[in-house]
Amino acid sequence: MGRDSDPIGKKLDDGPPPPAYAPGSSSEEEDAAILPTGVLDPVYDAKARVLNRAIQDIGMGWYQWQLFIVVGFGWAADNLWPIATSLVLTPVSNEFDPARPPILTLSQNIGLLAGAAFWGFGCDVFGRRWGFNLTLGLAAVWGMVAAGAPSFAAICVFAALWSFGVGGNLPVDSAIFLEFLPGSHQYLLTVLSVDWAIAQVVTNLVAWPLLGSLTCQQEQETCTKSENMGWRYFLITMGGLTLVMFFIRFVCFTIFESPKYLMGKGRDEEAVRIVHEVARRNGKTTELTVDELKACEPEGYTVQADVSTTLKRNLQKLDSSQVKVLFSTRRLALSTGLIMAVWALIGLAYPLYNAFLPYIQAMRGVEFADGSTYITYRNNLIIAVLGVPGALIGGFLVELPYVGRKGALFGSTALTGVFLYCSTIAKTSTQLLGWNCAFNLCSSTMYAVLYGYTPELFPTPQRGTGNALTATCNRIFGIMAPIVAMFANLETAAPVYTSGALFIAAGLLVLAMPYESRGRVAL
Repeated sequence: MGRDSDPIGKKLDDGPPPPAYAPGSSSEEEDAAILPTGVLDPVYDAKARVLNRAIQDIGMGWYQWQLFIVVGFGWAADNLWPIATSLVLTPVSNEFDPARPPILTLSQNIGLLAGAAFWGFGCDVFGRRWGFNLTLGLAAVWGMVAAGAPSFAAICVFAALWSFGVGGNLPVDSAIFLEFLPGSHQYLLTVLSVDWAIAQVVTNLVAWPLLGSLTCQQEQETCTKSENMGWRYFLITMGGLTLVMFFIRFVCFTIFESPKYLMGKGRDEEAVRIVHEVARRNGKTTELTVDELKACEPEGYTVQADVSTTLKRNLQKLDSSQVKVLFSTRRLALSTGLIMAVWALIGLAYPLYNAFLPYIQAMRGVEFADGSTYITYRNNLIIAVLGVPGALIGGFLVELPYVGRKGALFGSTALTGVFLYCSTIAKTSTQLLGWNCAFNLCSSTMYAVLYGYTPELFPTPQRGTGNALTATCNRIFGIMAPIVAMFANLETAAPVYTSGALFIAAGLLVLAMPYESRGRVAL
């Protein structure tokens, strides 16, 4: 990392302290109803305000736009690999003939839960850089290894292992992106979902020729490995694509450690150097100094920065005293509880239908006398394309007056459920395709809004805890989806009805959310 030549130790002239509430944010009185006074660490809070002001002064520049691109790889992987699992479910089931095919999806979701917990909390202990670089590498390696799986049990184990890496992408990537992002550009967290949607298109585009032409047909009585190599080639391709993204991150881009993480470890000098380096890369300068951060400390203040102390401090996020902050006022408790419930319902609803979409498409295709694997994967590609405008629509809607985050999330979530119900009345493959296109358009909009809205609901010191709670709810209920599917008949509309009802229920819960974050700097 290059060093700026500015005298970073020189103290600025004394002046007024940074404003507690940035222009355009909600009022002190209104925010106080959400976050009670006295719950923040005053030293960390004061230093964080200084850093926030410096990053805002630097603005959105070359470094942040580069970060926007490479962080998008994490969003892409978060959708690429679960979609890959759903796409290979049918050919894997045809080859190995397992008693309960949904176990493959269950294994994936267990890995996602473990990865989210380990990397989400681990990035506060070992830093963001390790997780940022390793998560994609692990997913790539285990994904390619899975192509050689000799049995259904083996592919389930490998799915859990690649998902352990994938599960860490969003917790780590969103943290490091937000910590370099000026408050004026928070909407970019919603726009990042375009990468999530594009990954779905790319995955289905690769799957169409490989799985559509090089796997066993749905109506075949026997399926040998030599007739079914398409899913193995597909996993190698997806692993190779993820490896390219890892290479770009690790070799072609220099990721700096989060200044706030370094500041929390007592490494103020390094934090200031990184802010100066970001400013230099953006073609700007900053007057931030180490003395300015030290001025926030009372006399005799020291920071214990060893790993064991840091680990102990971050494990406190799991005890009631830390979680209690998120329920310490009526509005904050209602906000936290409702967003956890929304994530939980969507965590069950989305994989209950989408993870088995190719399987359902193939089954219904046979019913409509149009069930070739080629048609099935072609239709899935068409459905995936609708996700790209969905993400862009989400980024547009969240900034509209009288709509905002709540209106956009309610509308997209409820419509997702409605279109699922509509799909049950399809009488032809074309009708089913049309309803599923509408479903994917709305669900992509929903996820784009949800990913951007959720971090804005939590105060900065508890944002990691809040994100961990919502992610845990989502992953736990995601684990329940394949368990439900094991005891449901996927050839009937039962999973569709259940999933649709859950989406509509989640949309109604959004209407009760007490906090609209449009036009406000995150607390």
